[in-house]
Amino acid sequence: MKSLLLSLLLWLRALVPAPAQTPVPLGVWADDSGDSHIELYRCGEQLCGRLVWLRTPTDANGKPRLDEHHPDQSKRSQPLHNMTVLQNLRYNAENDRWEDGSLYDPDNGRTYSCYLAAAGKDRLEVKGYIGFSLFGRAHYWQRVK
Repeated sequence: MKSLLLSLLLWLRALVPAPAQTPVPLGVWADDSGDSHIELYRCGEQLCGRLVWLRTPTDANGKPRLDEHHPDQSKRSQPLHNMTVLQNLRYNAENDRWEDGSLYDPDNGRTYSCYLAAAGKDRLEVKGYIGFSLFGRAHYWQRVK
């Protein structure tokens, strides 16, 4: 009787689907302006992103472009190449997106709250906002192959 009950429980367990793995958009993505590529990578349990390609990597003098708009003047001498611009994104299975992160915009030196969500097979919605995501602006990045 015990073996029959155990067999039945094992059979029922096989019918329950395994939990889905967290979709991770790792890899290199082109922003919608075509001016930069951002590599998304794991940073612990979170997701981060860094600038790995710039359409204009150097200034008029041929020197690497720097983070000249950073609010902290001591960081304005940092090169933009390989700069971390996305941080602390955590996957929320209920919303099926990576959220509660921050997005730094080196064009104006501002940091926004953000989330990332799949918008197709090789397309990613990236929304930066202040306060509520309803009042933010969405961009669509394309996977670089």
